[in-house]
Amino acid sequence: MIIKKLRNIGNSWGLIIPKSILEGFGINPVLDKVSLEIEADGIKIKKLKEE
Repeated sequence: MIIKKLRNIGNSWGLIIPKSILEGFGINPVLDKVSLEIEADGIKIKKLKEE
């Protein structure tokens, strides 16, 4: 388990995702898009499939 704090970014809040997690899911933060889904107990982040 990795515990992180949210960071203030302008008028929003952000979360830094470790490179090892992105690599584990095959997400390239420069090229890929992700979707965010609200769930009862958290947020689900999914890599969008290439169109």
